[in-house]
Amino acid sequence: MDADNELLKNLDKLHTTELGVERIKRNLSLDTDDVVNWCKAKTNSASAAITRKGKNWYVSVENYVLTINAHSYTIITAHMEKK
Repeated sequence: MDADNELLKNLDKLHTTELGVERIKRNLSLDTDDVVNWCKAKTNSASAAITRKGKNWYVSVENYVLTINAHSYTIITAHMEKK
């Protein structure tokens, strides 16, 4: 629970690189240009399961998994959940 609270408290620090935006849009087939706000909304969702493994947080929500660096709050990548 501490991990989710820490990530949620710092949601305003969430960001990504230009390449990250392209990678996330491609991996998730997103139609939005505001990938960071899309990720913030998903992370803040009541159904989001947030876990921390090592240096990264993993946010599982709907059929998506977001990978976020725990120190810099950079959204590294996102992909569809493997079933």
